Amino acid sequence: MGLFKNPCGLKSSTAMATLAHAKVNIQQSFNLLDRIMNRPLTLVHLPRAILHIDADAFFAACEQSRNPALQGKPVITGKERGIVASMSYEAKARGVTRAMRLHDVKKICPDAVFLPSDYETYSLLSLRMFAIVRRFTPDVEEYSVDECFADLTGMQRTLKGSYQQIAERIKQTLDTELGFTFSVGLGPSKVIAKIGSKWKKPSGLTCIPGWAIHHYLEKLSVEKLWGIGGQTAAYLAKHRVYTALELARKPEAWITRRLTKPFVELWKELQGQCVLELETRQKERYQSIQKFKTFSPPSNDRGFVFAQLSKNIENACMKARRYHLAAGGATCLLRTQDFRDTGLEVRFTRPTAFSHEVIHALRPLFDEMFHTRWQYRSTGVVLLKLQNDDIIQLTLFDPPVQIEKYQRVYRAVDKLRQRYGKHTVFLGSSFKAHAFTQHAGERGDAPERQGLLLKGETPRKRLGIPMFLGDVE
Repeated sequence: MGLFKNPCGLKSSTAMATLAHAKVNIQQSFNLLDRIMNRPLTLVHLPRAILHIDADAFFAACEQSRNPALQGKPVITGKERGIVASMSYEAKARGVTRAMRLHDVKKICPDAVFLPSDYETYSLLSLRMFAIVRRFTPDVEEYSVDECFADLTGMQRTLKGSYQQIAERIKQTLDTELGFTFSVGLGPSKVIAKIGSKWKKPSGLTCIPGWAIHHYLEKLSVEKLWGIGGQTAAYLAKHRVYTALELARKPEAWITRRLTKPFVELWKELQGQCVLELETRQKERYQSIQKFKTFSPPSNDRGFVFAQLSKNIENACMKARRYHLAAGGATCLLRTQDFRDTGLEVRFTRPTAFSHEVIHALRPLFDEMFHTRWQYRSTGVVLLKLQNDDIIQLTLFDPPVQIEKYQRVYRAVDKLRQRYGKHTVFLGSSFKAHAFTQHAGERGDAPERQGLLLKGETPRKRLGIPMFLGDVE
């Protein structure tokens, strides 16, 4: 039998040996690739290791955590507002959505547990959450009450583990010590980390190294990206950009020509570049300050509704003075019982944080918007164009002596409030808001924590303890 001719000119025995050797090499390559794909993340895969931590159904989870009797039940907070502020995953599975009216919730989830929002307890548990994360790294950005970013870069040796192992330990510690779950994302940038935390909710941990970013972006619609709203998504759709991967693959020249700086930074973050640094310092600077408050029952009493607005103005100005800021303008907002919003804006002749001056400037706007035929459920104010109060330029018509007197008065008022309570001293225009309860009737239920006072506590001053409300056997 003649020799088998092959393209390489090898004898059959030699060819078989070569093929067998090649097969072994291919198998070894696949084994190596498999080990690489499944091994813990290292600095090679994450030039920066950014962690995003998001509490699952935070407000409702806080209530379930401190009262085990609520575990497994559809819990909804926001009873005082008449709409859903937060809902547990049990309620979400029944079709409950945020901002849904409570009487609509009862139709689809009659066994729902409605609770008034206890923001004092939520803020305390939020601070505890940040403190736990700071045990592992000092670089923590408190992004909101229920989420934060953390930079783990360079912490493997100190914490004796890979980035993925460190992330797992942080999540386990949070879940155990706070009594509810967190969703965690790990990536080379803040945007990628935030994509990871949303990937598996609730109680998920998703690690996205640089070489795997495209696998996640191709499954993510562009409107679900952090920082992209409906208008921007519609604009991108006109250019046939529908997924995050399609956006990431656009040339930089195309991005800079058609989009503004924040979206250029977003595009770079999608490439795995960490251009959005963590804001680890306590916030000392605000572009605006807003205060909104709902009251019930709704009212068409002009004096009462304006008193509610006046109270919001005092609270906003109080915060501005705390950070040594003054507003160059303000927006007045009213919301009716059927959720129709109206608002007007005014510019001040001189930046101010004096409550009486802001109230005086917004009173004509309120009179223009208010109609007695409508029932109002909430008011709000936004202080705009904030600047440091020590660089205010007075005009020729501003009375410097009178302004200095007002500064001394408000300094004294703020000291009294700091010592004896927030609303110890208030203006007469907000009297009706202080004289009557914020919520009457069914919505007037106070958070249970407020009725459980420890020794030395008062309704206005309580210890920073989110009390356990369950039965201990």
